[in-house]
Amino acid sequence: MLSLEEQITYLKKGFVEIIREEELRERLQLGRPLIVKVGFDPTAPDLHLGHTVLLRKMKHFEDLGHKVIFVMGDGTARIGDPTGRNATRPPLSQEEILANAATYKAQVFKILDPDKTEIRFNSEWLDKLRFEDLIRLCAKYTVARLLERDDFAKRFKEGTPISVHELLYPLAQAYDSVALNCDVELGGSDQKFNLLVGREIQRDYGQLPQIIATTPLLEGTDGVNKMSKSLGNYIGITEPPKVMFAKIMSISDELMFRYYELLTDLSLAEIARMRRQIESGELHPMDAKIRLAYTIVKDFHSAADAGRAAEEFNRVVRRGETPSDLPPVPVPEGVRNASGVRIDKLLAKIGLAESVSDAVRKLKAGAVSINGEKVFELVLPAPSQEWVIQVGKNWRRVVF
Repeated sequence: MLSLEEQITYLKKGFVEIIREEELRERLQLGRPLIVKVGFDPTAPDLHLGHTVLLRKMKHFEDLGHKVIFVMGDGTARIGDPTGRNATRPPLSQEEILANAATYKAQVFKILDPDKTEIRFNSEWLDKLRFEDLIRLCAKYTVARLLERDDFAKRFKEGTPISVHELLYPLAQAYDSVALNCDVELGGSDQKFNLLVGREIQRDYGQLPQIIATTPLLEGTDGVNKMSKSLGNYIGITEPPKVMFAKIMSISDELMFRYYELLTDLSLAEIARMRRQIESGELHPMDAKIRLAYTIVKDFHSAADAGRAAEEFNRVVRRGETPSDLPPVPVPEGVRNASGVRIDKLLAKIGLAESVSDAVRKLKAGAVSINGEKVFELVLPAPSQEWVIQVGKNWRRVVF
């Protein structure tokens, strides 16, 4: 059994802010499991590592014996969360919401324990609200307070329309906390306003105000922008193990430490010790990053998958060998002539160059290898069987 201080240290790792920590200390001494809530609106079918920062904090509360409730926001998804938006987010259909929710359930249990996690849909209580109940809920907050939100304030100042239903979103999320009599609500740092509304609304309903704890927004593989599928800097938790592994290996050394903090169970002391070992030359950064990639892939796939992905990375990147699972690509039409194969046309047609002129530039720069040999010629005799072509980190196996 961990002491109070040990529990606080374990829970604080990876949080940006806890409001208020002294209240969390008091609740942890009540002698009962705390009710910990996290809400996800099922607005897209797949989760990426950025979403799992919150899931891992949920797991930490589970590890200490608390009751974790994953609130599937099917009711709020019909409104559309305006957080971070400069225009109204279009609501989803019930069919889209339920389809996405089904995939969420399958994915979250890659981290959370299904025997310790309760999944609830907030339509369960939101759909039961009568018009009178909704008016009473709205009466507990003012438009002026809602317009303090940065995104609403910006849109109001710019004259961008704000629909009345968007103003209801923070209140609907707050009512989730009332319906569950929540002790703690977790959310991303961009959700702080909504979480604070929950604290105030709970007071108005005669409940103890929830403690709120916010996590940082995880940077994507570019190390700059928030991880996002639309920006192409994401690592999906359902991606193949070798793809996940390679994407993690592509991040900067500095970002690696942040991923260790937010995406693994390593303690801050262990991460600090690793940083010192790297700075002293005792540990190579690539070895530390391989350990990180292995750990994350194992969490979402298996130890065997992580081991195979690590071996493939070492074989291809560190030893310069050919990938073991290159699918065959038939030789495209229009690349042969009487002299043989036009390499520039071939590279463009199989996706190793953006255009024929780009392929010529790559050839002149010595960036193209065929069967392990650098190629500079525009035309080569056709082989009897196949070519394994490498351009940078990209490979193709072309079958003739």
